[in-house]
Amino acid sequence: MSPLFRRRRAPRERLVTLVRKPGCHLCDDAQLVVEKVCGDLGVPFELKDITEDRELHDRYWEQIPVVLVDGEQHTFWRVNEERLRRALTD
Repeated sequence: MSPLFRRRRAPRERLVTLVRKPGCHLCDDAQLVVEKVCGDLGVPFELKDITEDRELHDRYWEQIPVVLVDGEQHTFWRVNEERLRRALTD
């Protein structure tokens, strides 16, 4: 379908997933950004522990923290607040 006719999803219809692991300072930093942006926009988010999910471990181990937006990889290592905000509102 043409992007011109695609319905934009409201932020509350999106889902942000933060793939992280315990004891990871970059993960803690990423979580603060995700919580702020999602809280401001009313976007639901979830946290996934890479040490408890073999598939996530195999896929993202060298990239954590990883942020997914609607199941698609948005970024890894460092989360830029403005970039995430744009991704959720554009």
